Amino acid sequence: MAYPRYEAKKFRSFDIELTGISKKTMEEHYKLYQGYVNKANEIHEKLAALDKDPAKANPTFSDIRELKVELTRAVGGVKNHEMYFSTLGGSGGAPAGKLGALITREFGSVENWQKDLKATGIAARGWSWTAWDWDTNRLFNYIGDEQNTFPIWNGTVLVALDVFEHAYYLDYGTGKAGYIDTFFKNIDWKAVEKLAEIVLQHA
Repeated sequence: MAYPRYEAKKFRSFDIELTGISKKTMEEHYKLYQGYVNKANEIHEKLAALDKDPAKANPTFSDIRELKVELTRAVGGVKNHEMYFSTLGGSGGAPAGKLGALITREFGSVENWQKDLKATGIAARGWSWTAWDWDTNRLFNYIGDEQNTFPIWNGTVLVALDVFEHAYYLDYGTGKAGYIDTFFKNIDWKAVEKLAEIVLQHA
């Protein structure tokens, strides 16, 4: 069985000066992302070589359990960071067109969405996401405390907000709220619209 290989991507947000998020923070953050890419590939290699005899599998501890559980964290770390990096580098403000109308419809206003996402991010230990749930046809701000704890299936993430301390500590210390305010100033709404294309066709 051929397993996929992940590659660290390039992002526009690393080629420009962000508002209130330093180059140093971004460089260190990228190293963490590369680490997730490398570990995802390493785990896939180990899975490829693993004896998958069901008699050796065990839910308390077994090689296949350990590898597959940690794979979810590594791949989550890859995908979460790719969404986060890809939507940084804009000038923030309010989204226009269908996306702005959708957020306003779901939250009452863009300001209400920001308030809700900020509170969600402060309450989260690792991530908060604005995601469309295809089963309820609603937009919601979700908490994920780890790379692999996205809380819903059949959802499309539109905005990924990294609130692990590594995302802001160099610039803001423990000031998570100030970092989130800065995050809003750097959103590239055109990039978010690309993530939202399918959602906007059906919402």
